[in-house]
Amino acid sequence: MAAASYPGNKIIMNIANKISTFRILSVPFFIASIAYYSPQRNFLRFIALAIFILAAISDAADGYFARKSKQQSKAGLVLDPMGDKLLLMSAFICLTFNPAVAIRFPLWVTLIVISRDAIIILGSIVIYIVRQNITMIPVKTGKFSTIFQMLAVIAVLLQLEVSFMFWWAAVIFTVASGVIYINRGFKVLYAGDNSRSNS
Repeated sequence: MAAASYPGNKIIMNIANKISTFRILSVPFFIASIAYYSPQRNFLRFIALAIFILAAISDAADGYFARKSKQQSKAGLVLDPMGDKLLLMSAFICLTFNPAVAIRFPLWVTLIVISRDAIIILGSIVIYIVRQNITMIPVKTGKFSTIFQMLAVIAVLLQLEVSFMFWWAAVIFTVASGVIYINRGFKVLYAGDNSRSNS
């Protein structure tokens, strides 16, 4: 029997997707705030901080609404991770290459963060092309990776002396989750071949 569809669930899912869309649309404003930042325009750093924190809160909010509705839309499966990746990758890049920011991310940290996301995205595309289907199941290390990446960005925006502690934690969880996702990806990619060879 098909599950009943209630108008309330549709409204909640629409809210979740709108929140994800808001997070994506906030990225250019965040980038502009950091790009035009200078010690003489210190207020832009706090504008960027406010945008980032609001976007981070929206990440938790759209997940809450999606769980509350007990439904997942195809749009939501794309918009939610897209919003996360765009926000975090933009933050790491901007806070690495703007010389006006005193405490910045080292280049190697940003390369690790971006490389993992690029590998996951390319791997997902390959799996979808080969298998014509893909199901992304989050892992705990991936969630911790996102949390520490966000905390690292906030720490750098606040110019905290202990910022390095947050980006080291982010790197550790980023690498660990990347290894897990790559391992899962290979298992999914070659699952059909293994089943045929064993039959």
